[in-house]
Amino acid sequence: MFSNQLKTIVLLGVLSSLLIGLGGLIGGSTLHVMLVIAVLMNLGAWFFSDRLVLMTSGAKEVSREEAPELHRIVEDLTQRAGMPMPKVCITPDSIPNAFATGRDPSRGVVAVTAGLLQVLDRRELRGVIAHELAHIKNRDTLVASVAAAMSSAVSFVGQMISFGALFGGGQQRDGESQGGGGSLLAAFVAPIAATLVQLGISRSREYLADETAARITGDPEALALALMKLQRSGEVVVSRTEAEPRPALAALSIVNPFAGGSRVLSWFSTHPPVEARIERLLALAGRMQPRAA
Repeated sequence: MFSNQLKTIVLLGVLSSLLIGLGGLIGGSTLHVMLVIAVLMNLGAWFFSDRLVLMTSGAKEVSREEAPELHRIVEDLTQRAGMPMPKVCITPDSIPNAFATGRDPSRGVVAVTAGLLQVLDRRELRGVIAHELAHIKNRDTLVASVAAAMSSAVSFVGQMISFGALFGGGQQRDGESQGGGGSLLAAFVAPIAATLVQLGISRSREYLADETAARITGDPEALALALMKLQRSGEVVVSRTEAEPRPALAALSIVNPFAGGSRVLSWFSTHPPVEARIERLLALAGRMQPRAA
C-alpha cells in the first residue's frame, strides 16, 4: 500500500516539474492567467463531479426498502472501514460494473449497475463494494482532480508556447533567439508526458483501492474472483447485445470496458490490466488469513 502512495507522490512531482519547466520557457503574466483558468476549471469539475456523474450514468438512489441486501453490504463495509454511510445508487446498465464518486467521504456515492447485481454472488459483491468505498476513503477524487488540474495546465502552457512560436513569439526582449525549435519540441512532448503521468496516477490509485478493499473485507480473493467474472461477463454482454459502454464513466468504473490491447496501449489506460490486479490480490490473499463475511 505504501508503495502505491509513494508512486502517486512521485508522479505528482513529475507533473509539477513539467509545469515548472514549461513555465520557465514562457514566463510573463499570461502564464499565470492560464494556470488560474486551468485550476478553476478543475475545481469546478471537482465540486460538481458527483452530480454530473450521476446524471451521465442515469443512476438512481435506492432506499433500504428498495435494495435491502445491497444496503446491508454497504453499511457493514463502511463500519469496517470507519467511514460515513454513502448514498447507494443503481444504474440501469446491463454491463456489469460499479463506480464511486464524491469529493470527500461525507459526500460519497457508491453506484452499481443492474448487470453487476445479476452476475456476482454476495461474497464477490462485497469485494467490489469495498473497492469503491476504498476510492472514497483514499480521497481519489481529490487526487484525480489535482492531477487533472496540473495536466491541463501543462497542456495550456504547451499550446501557448506553440502559438507563440508560430506567430513570431520566439524572441526575447533583448532580441536574442529563445531557441524556438527546442521550445516547440517541449510544447509538443510535455502535454503527452503529462497525460501519461496522469493516467499512471489513475492506475496506481486502482492498485491502492484494491489493496485497501482487501484489508477492509479481509478477503482479497473475493475481489479477485469478482474481477475475473466482471471481465468475462462484460465481454459477453457487449458482444451479445447492443449495450454500449459509457466512455465518460470508464475512468470511474471498477473495470475499464475499453481496456485491452498491447502493452504500449495500456500506458494510455486509466486502469491497470485486470490480470495484474488479480495476481496482486491473490498474492495478498496468500499473506492474509481470510475472514468470514
